[in-house]
Amino acid sequence: MAEKKLRLEKEYEAQLIGRARGGDRAAICELVDGHKDRLFSFIWRMVRNHHDAEEICQEAFLKAFAALDSYSSTYRFSTWLFTIGYRVCLNQLRRKRPLTGEIDFSAMQNDEEPGAPTLAASQEARQLRERVWASVDRLSPPQRATVVLFYRHESSCQEIARILELPVATVKSHLHRARKRLRELLAFVREEEWQDFRNLGCDVG
Repeated sequence: MAEKKLRLEKEYEAQLIGRARGGDRAAICELVDGHKDRLFSFIWRMVRNHHDAEEICQEAFLKAFAALDSYSSTYRFSTWLFTIGYRVCLNQLRRKRPLTGEIDFSAMQNDEEPGAPTLAASQEARQLRERVWASVDRLSPPQRATVVLFYRHESSCQEIARILELPVATVKSHLHRARKRLRELLAFVREEEWQDFRNLGCDVG
């Protein structure tokens, strides 16, 4: 039943894409609504600025719909969209100096997962989460993107490779090096704290 539902969703999305190619504004809006939250979450994790993330997402959608005729159903629409968003994001990061300072977690209203354990609301858990993502921010853009896509969006290495336009082996190398680097940056974290963090579904090592 789940496979049938997924297949129908894909078929419906294909219909939306076909209508969007014909200039159907309602179909375009529905495609945007269906993907904007995940795309924004990914971009925000890359740039850590709410305004910049909104601008990048808007530009990514504009570029995507302008080039919709080039989209191939060989890949998921979300993968193609994330690829465009990642390119725009890299251009933005190249134009700006690396950001420093604390992460504004209040900018992402959905940072806390519904139904998370009570520990998620504790000061210790919040502090650990901030330490981890502050360390992720110190990774190179490709490593950062790999970590975010793998752990936050549960993308496979194959899908990440398509999004970042890299060989799968390179993605695995980025993931391995990112884990090693994060372990170095977070060497002060006690093992029991890591266990608590794993229990929240946020492990990065």
